[in-house]
Amino acid sequence: MQDNMIAERSKAGQAAQTLRVKPKWHMTVLHIVYYLILVLFLVFYMLPFWGALVSSFKSNAEAISTSPIALPQNFSMEGYSGAMDLLAVSLLNSLVVTVFGAAGSVFLGSICAYALGKWKFRLNNVFFIALIAATYLPFQAILIPLLRNITSYGLYDNIWGIVLAHSIFGMPMCTTMMRGYYAEVPDALIRQAMIDGNGMWQIYRKIVVPNTKLATITTFVFQCTSIWNEMLFALVLANQGEGAQAPLATIVLNSFVGSTGVEINQLMAGSMILALPMLIIYIFMGKYLISGQMSGAVTAS
Repeated sequence: MQDNMIAERSKAGQAAQTLRVKPKWHMTVLHIVYYLILVLFLVFYMLPFWGALVSSFKSNAEAISTSPIALPQNFSMEGYSGAMDLLAVSLLNSLVVTVFGAAGSVFLGSICAYALGKWKFRLNNVFFIALIAATYLPFQAILIPLLRNITSYGLYDNIWGIVLAHSIFGMPMCTTMMRGYYAEVPDALIRQAMIDGNGMWQIYRKIVVPNTKLATITTFVFQCTSIWNEMLFALVLANQGEGAQAPLATIVLNSFVGSTGVEINQLMAGSMILALPMLIIYIFMGKYLISGQMSGAVTAS
């Protein structure tokens, strides 16, 4: 009797589950609609990039007279040669600022994250909340004091002054991003290292950093993108001298002006050149970036 009741309940459950399953044609239509929407958004997103790419391979006269998205009738590299003549020095300086500025802010942020994430002390949370508040501080609020300090240190119009500014200003964001990862490092490893006679710096260098490589790479990529796209520090802290970083956006917008007006092909070629470094970083570090974001999501949960 009991077996029959169990069998009947099982059949009833299977029947109810069957009723809840949507028909295959319904799922197929939904998938088609989803993909059409995604393709539509992709086209709108990629259309400006496509227009800049094809226009960069046109002559200036053709770029002005033809549609921005039309393929060039005669492929020309004059846009890239002219853009590189104007961007060569500033591009190199900007790469130096981006790499060293991101490395400096990640290094400072990792030390702060190590202290706030693994060492419990009074006012720990107060310091962390203060760092979070610092991430909301706009650039404009500190420009004048920053300019006066950089000038007093003799670093105005110097590429290393801009690196220092980015390293310090990016530290709160890096600390906020990395603290959660560092807090997940097992305390047993740290206690064992302390028993073995390792100090705080040795624990940081030998245990914490090797176990948080994904966090370091993820934060470094985000910081590189932020510094590369930022122009206000370079505009204020540099006078475009020989050793300074010339603001790339200013060069792209203002320098490609010839006797006949704006050189459209050089402008588009310059845009492609400026997009290339970040594209290379995401191509080679994309898998680490995705893994780091997923790991951070699991840690936060």
